[in-house]
Amino acid sequence: MSDLIAVYEEHLGEWLPQLIEAAGNTLRMTVLAFILAFILGLVLALVRMSPIAPLRWFVAGYIEVMRGIPTLAVLFLIYFGLADFGLVFDAFPAAVVGFGLSGAAYMAEIFRAGIESIHRGQMEAALTVGMTPMAAMRWVVLPQALRVVLPPLANFGIALLKDTSVASIISAPELMLRARDLASSSFLPLEVFLLAAAIYLVMSLPVAFLTRRLEARFSRGQAHV
Repeated sequence: MSDLIAVYEEHLGEWLPQLIEAAGNTLRMTVLAFILAFILGLVLALVRMSPIAPLRWFVAGYIEVMRGIPTLAVLFLIYFGLADFGLVFDAFPAAVVGFGLSGAAYMAEIFRAGIESIHRGQMEAALTVGMTPMAAMRWVVLPQALRVVLPPLANFGIALLKDTSVASIISAPELMLRARDLASSSFLPLEVFLLAAAIYLVMSLPVAFLTRRLEARFSRGQAHV
Protein backbone atom coordinates (compact mmCIF):
# COMPACT_ATOMS: atom_id res chain seq x y z
CA MET A 1 0.00 0.00 0.00
CA SER A 2 2.83 2.38 0.83
CA ASP A 3 4.37 1.69 -2.59
CA LEU A 4 1.07 2.53 -4.26
CA ILE A 5 0.81 5.79 -2.34
CA ALA A 6 4.38 6.65 -3.25
CA VAL A 7 3.65 6.12 -6.96
CA TYR A 8 0.61 8.40 -6.81
CA GLU A 9 2.55 11.05 -4.92
CA GLU A 10 5.11 11.04 -7.71
CA HIS A 11 2.86 10.76 -10.78
CA LEU A 12 -0.64 11.93 -9.82
CA GLY A 13 0.04 15.54 -10.75
CA GLU A 14 1.07 14.39 -14.24
CA TRP A 15 -1.57 11.71 -14.81
CA LEU A 16 -4.71 13.24 -13.37
CA PRO A 17 -5.02 16.28 -15.70
CA GLN A 18 -4.58 14.05 -18.75
CA LEU A 19 -7.10 11.50 -17.53
CA ILE A 20 -9.64 14.16 -16.58
CA GLU A 21 -9.35 15.72 -20.04
CA ALA A 22 -9.86 12.30 -21.61
CA ALA A 23 -12.81 11.70 -19.25
CA GLY A 24 -14.40 14.83 -20.68
CA ASN A 25 -14.20 13.25 -24.13
CA THR A 26 -15.73 10.07 -22.72
CA LEU A 27 -18.67 12.04 -21.30
CA ARG A 28 -19.13 13.90 -24.58
CA MET A 29 -19.06 10.62 -26.51
CA THR A 30 -21.58 9.11 -24.10
CA VAL A 31 -23.99 12.04 -24.31
CA LEU A 32 -23.88 12.25 -28.12
CA ALA A 33 -24.30 8.49 -28.54
CA PHE A 34 -27.14 8.48 -26.01
CA ILE A 35 -28.97 11.25 -27.87
CA LEU A 36 -28.58 9.40 -31.18
CA ALA A 37 -29.73 6.12 -29.64
CA PHE A 38 -32.66 7.85 -27.91
CA ILE A 39 -33.98 9.50 -31.08
CA LEU A 40 -33.41 6.53 -33.37
CA GLY A 41 -34.68 4.07 -30.76
CA LEU A 42 -37.93 5.99 -30.32
CA VAL A 43 -38.46 6.10 -34.08
CA LEU A 44 -37.75 2.38 -34.38
CA ALA A 45 -40.18 1.60 -31.55
CA LEU A 46 -42.95 3.59 -33.19
CA VAL A 47 -42.31 2.05 -36.60
CA ARG A 48 -42.27 -1.44 -35.12
CA MET A 49 -45.75 -0.79 -33.75
CA SER A 50 -47.05 0.56 -37.07
CA PRO A 51 -49.71 -1.32 -39.04
CA ILE A 52 -47.41 -1.56 -42.08
CA ALA A 53 -46.04 -5.10 -41.97
CA PRO A 54 -42.89 -4.62 -44.15
CA LEU A 55 -41.76 -1.75 -41.92
CA ARG A 56 -42.35 -3.82 -38.80
CA TRP A 57 -40.34 -6.70 -40.25
CA PHE A 58 -37.49 -4.40 -41.27
CA VAL A 59 -37.27 -2.82 -37.82
CA ALA A 60 -37.55 -6.19 -36.08
CA GLY A 61 -34.70 -7.47 -38.25
CA TYR A 62 -32.57 -4.42 -37.48
CA ILE A 63 -33.11 -4.82 -33.75
CA GLU A 64 -32.25 -8.52 -33.75
CA VAL A 65 -29.15 -8.01 -35.91
CA MET A 66 -27.79 -5.09 -33.87
CA ARG A 67 -28.46 -6.87 -30.58
CA GLY A 68 -26.67 -9.95 -31.89
CA ILE A 69 -23.52 -8.14 -33.08
CA PRO A 70 -20.87 -7.01 -30.57
CA THR A 71 -20.57 -3.25 -30.39
CA LEU A 72 -16.86 -3.53 -31.16
CA ALA A 73 -17.71 -5.25 -34.46
CA VAL A 74 -20.05 -2.36 -35.30
CA LEU A 75 -17.25 0.12 -34.56
CA PHE A 76 -14.88 -1.82 -36.83
CA LEU A 77 -17.44 -1.90 -39.63
CA ILE A 78 -17.95 1.86 -39.44
CA TYR A 79 -14.34 2.90 -38.87
CA PHE A 80 -12.59 0.43 -41.16
CA GLY A 81 -15.24 -1.19 -43.35
CA LEU A 82 -16.97 1.91 -44.71
CA ALA A 83 -13.63 3.26 -45.93
CA ASP A 84 -13.85 0.72 -48.78
CA PHE A 85 -16.94 2.60 -49.98
CA GLY A 86 -15.37 6.04 -49.67
CA LEU A 87 -16.95 6.84 -46.31
CA VAL A 88 -14.14 7.77 -43.96
CA PHE A 89 -14.89 8.63 -40.33
CA ASP A 90 -12.54 9.96 -37.70
CA ALA A 91 -12.36 7.75 -34.62
CA PHE A 92 -14.54 9.93 -32.37
CA PRO A 93 -17.55 10.34 -34.72
CA ALA A 94 -17.23 6.68 -35.73
CA ALA A 95 -17.54 5.72 -32.07
CA VAL A 96 -20.55 8.00 -31.56
CA VAL A 97 -22.33 6.60 -34.60
CA GLY A 98 -21.45 3.01 -33.71
CA PHE A 99 -22.64 3.28 -30.12
CA GLY A 100 -25.72 5.18 -31.25
CA LEU A 101 -26.74 2.62 -33.88
CA SER A 102 -26.09 -0.29 -31.55
CA GLY A 103 -27.80 1.36 -28.58
CA ALA A 104 -30.85 2.27 -30.66
CA ALA A 105 -31.78 -1.41 -30.87
CA TYR A 106 -31.92 -1.64 -27.07
CA MET A 107 -33.63 1.74 -26.77
CA ALA A 108 -36.31 0.60 -29.22
CA GLU A 109 -37.20 -2.34 -27.02
CA ILE A 110 -37.25 -0.14 -23.92
CA PHE A 111 -39.59 2.34 -25.61
CA ARG A 112 -41.80 -0.40 -27.05
CA ALA A 113 -42.21 -1.99 -23.64
CA GLY A 114 -43.00 1.41 -22.12
CA ILE A 115 -45.60 2.25 -24.75
CA GLU A 116 -47.25 -1.15 -24.51
CA SER A 117 -47.46 -0.77 -20.71
CA ILE A 118 -49.90 2.12 -21.17
CA HIS A 119 -53.49 0.92 -21.17
CA ARG A 120 -55.06 0.91 -24.63
CA GLY A 121 -57.96 2.86 -23.22
CA GLN A 122 -55.71 5.94 -23.11
CA MET A 123 -55.33 5.89 -26.89
CA GLU A 124 -58.98 5.07 -27.44
CA ALA A 125 -60.08 7.95 -25.21
CA ALA A 126 -57.82 10.38 -27.07
CA LEU A 127 -59.20 9.24 -30.42
CA THR A 128 -62.73 9.59 -29.08
CA VAL A 129 -62.24 13.29 -28.34
CA GLY A 130 -61.04 13.91 -31.90
CA MET A 131 -57.26 13.57 -31.68
CA THR A 132 -55.41 11.94 -34.55
CA PRO A 133 -53.43 8.75 -33.80
CA MET A 134 -50.18 10.71 -34.11
CA ALA A 135 -51.38 13.48 -31.80
CA ALA A 136 -52.68 10.94 -29.30
CA MET A 137 -49.32 9.19 -29.27
CA ARG A 138 -47.47 12.50 -28.93
CA TRP A 139 -49.57 14.12 -26.21
CA VAL A 140 -51.18 11.23 -24.31
CA VAL A 141 -49.26 7.95 -24.62
CA LEU A 142 -45.62 9.02 -24.94
CA PRO A 143 -45.53 11.30 -21.85
CA GLN A 144 -46.82 8.43 -19.72
CA ALA A 145 -44.49 5.92 -21.39
CA LEU A 146 -41.45 8.14 -20.82
CA ARG A 147 -42.22 8.20 -17.11
CA VAL A 148 -42.18 4.39 -17.12
CA VAL A 149 -38.95 4.01 -19.12
CA LEU A 150 -36.85 6.63 -17.30
CA PRO A 151 -35.17 4.13 -14.92
CA PRO A 152 -34.15 1.67 -17.68
CA LEU A 153 -32.97 4.59 -19.80
CA ALA A 154 -30.75 5.73 -16.93
CA ASN A 155 -29.39 2.20 -16.56
CA PHE A 156 -28.66 2.16 -20.28
CA GLY A 157 -26.78 5.44 -19.89
CA ILE A 158 -24.56 3.95 -17.17
CA ALA A 159 -23.82 0.91 -19.31
CA LEU A 160 -23.07 3.13 -22.30
CA LEU A 161 -20.63 5.23 -20.26
CA LYS A 162 -18.66 2.12 -19.36
CA ASP A 163 -18.94 0.57 -22.84
CA THR A 164 -17.28 3.59 -24.43
CA SER A 165 -14.01 2.13 -23.17
CA VAL A 166 -13.98 -0.24 -26.16
CA ALA A 167 -13.66 2.80 -28.44
CA SER A 168 -10.00 2.87 -27.44
CA ILE A 169 -9.52 -0.06 -29.84
CA ILE A 170 -10.12 2.31 -32.79
CA SER A 171 -8.02 5.03 -31.10
CA ALA A 172 -10.94 7.25 -30.18
CA PRO A 173 -9.66 9.93 -27.78
CA GLU A 174 -11.32 8.82 -24.56
CA LEU A 175 -10.39 7.83 -21.03
CA MET A 176 -9.28 4.23 -21.58
CA LEU A 177 -7.06 5.13 -24.53
CA ARG A 178 -5.29 7.79 -22.46
CA ALA A 179 -4.93 5.32 -19.58
CA ARG A 180 -3.41 2.73 -21.89
CA ASP A 181 -0.93 5.28 -23.22
CA LEU A 182 0.09 6.33 -19.72
CA ALA A 183 0.39 2.72 -18.57
CA SER A 184 2.62 1.91 -21.54
CA SER A 185 4.88 4.91 -21.06
CA SER A 186 5.18 4.64 -17.27
CA PHE A 187 5.25 0.81 -16.96
CA LEU A 188 2.79 1.20 -14.08
CA PRO A 189 -0.42 -0.37 -15.42
CA LEU A 190 -1.94 -1.25 -12.05
CA GLU A 191 -1.69 2.29 -10.71
CA VAL A 192 -2.91 3.93 -13.94
CA PHE A 193 -5.86 1.64 -14.48
CA LEU A 194 -6.92 1.88 -10.84
CA LEU A 195 -7.03 5.64 -11.26
CA ALA A 196 -8.98 5.32 -14.52
CA ALA A 197 -11.44 2.94 -12.83
CA ALA A 198 -11.94 5.46 -10.02
CA ILE A 199 -12.72 8.18 -12.58
CA TYR A 200 -15.29 5.93 -14.30
CA LEU A 201 -16.83 5.29 -10.89
CA VAL A 202 -17.03 9.00 -10.11
CA MET A 203 -18.74 9.65 -13.45
CA SER A 204 -21.25 6.81 -13.11
CA LEU A 205 -22.22 7.17 -9.44
CA PRO A 206 -24.41 10.29 -9.90
CA VAL A 207 -26.39 8.54 -12.66
CA ALA A 208 -26.71 5.39 -10.55
CA PHE A 209 -27.95 7.46 -7.59
CA LEU A 210 -30.49 9.23 -9.80
CA THR A 211 -31.63 5.88 -11.20
CA ARG A 212 -32.30 4.49 -7.72
CA ARG A 213 -34.23 7.62 -6.78
CA LEU A 214 -36.35 7.36 -9.91
CA GLU A 215 -37.05 3.68 -9.35
CA ALA A 216 -38.02 4.31 -5.73
CA ARG A 217 -40.24 7.22 -6.66
CA PHE A 218 -42.03 5.33 -9.42
CA SER A 219 -42.43 2.27 -7.22
CA ARG A 220 -44.15 4.40 -4.58
CA GLY A 221 -46.37 5.92 -7.24
CA GLN A 222 -47.38 2.53 -8.57
CA ALA A 223 -48.04 1.23 -5.05
CA HIS A 224 -50.74 3.86 -4.56
CA VAL A 225 -52.45 3.13 -7.85
